[in-house]
Amino acid sequence: MHDNNKKGGPLLKMALLAMFIAAAIYLVRFSPARQYLTAQQLGLFLESVGLWAPLLFVVIYVVGVCLFLPGTLLTAMGAALFGPYWGFLYVWTGAMIGAGFAFLIGRYLGRDFAASLVGDRLKRFDDAIERNGFATVLYLRLMYFPFTPMNFGMGLTKVRFWDYLAGTALGILVGTFIFTFFVGTLRDAWTGGQWEDLLNWQVLLSLFLFIFSFFIPKLLKLAKGTQNVSTIAL
Repeated sequence: MHDNNKKGGPLLKMALLAMFIAAAIYLVRFSPARQYLTAQQLGLFLESVGLWAPLLFVVIYVVGVCLFLPGTLLTAMGAALFGPYWGFLYVWTGAMIGAGFAFLIGRYLGRDFAASLVGDRLKRFDDAIERNGFATVLYLRLMYFPFTPMNFGMGLTKVRFWDYLAGTALGILVGTFIFTFFVGTLRDAWTGGQWEDLLNWQVLLSLFLFIFSFFIPKLLKLAKGTQNVSTIAL
């Protein structure tokens, strides 16, 4: 009976994780509550709370990450409400805390079950992630791997929490800044009421960085391919 309990525990936890993810997706995408989870409704709410807006925005971002709200929606809302620089700070903070919570949910509820399914081949992969956790997470973040699924998914692996958190912190830094700078700069120029402000150097720079960000994954793949060729040659 003791063995059955040991086997049933991981399975029960994994079932709870599956139910949590299903409930989160239903809440955000299909339930009546979804009408309150739009950028417009959340933006109106944050504008009404005054000085508490930054703190509540971070809380909303953290909960949103765990409930599979689109990260681009939350990031754009932060940039539009708080501008390119404060928006970046609040977005990055919310994303980091949310990523940490989602990872811990995946680790606590799903890791034991995932470990029970790992064969010899997958075990080598799992061990490699543990040894190179920071580099693996950093690379995947820079490759724009889907944010929320990766948070939960990494919790199922052997990657150390602090390696995961450090890789995430650095990996999302560039993309988050570029996106918030782009949206926030457009917002500042738009609210200025002068159409010519949309052609200033900050807007043009943010547009260039925004376009450049789409080429980062390709540049990383090219760099990795070149490195592999060099390694084989040696």
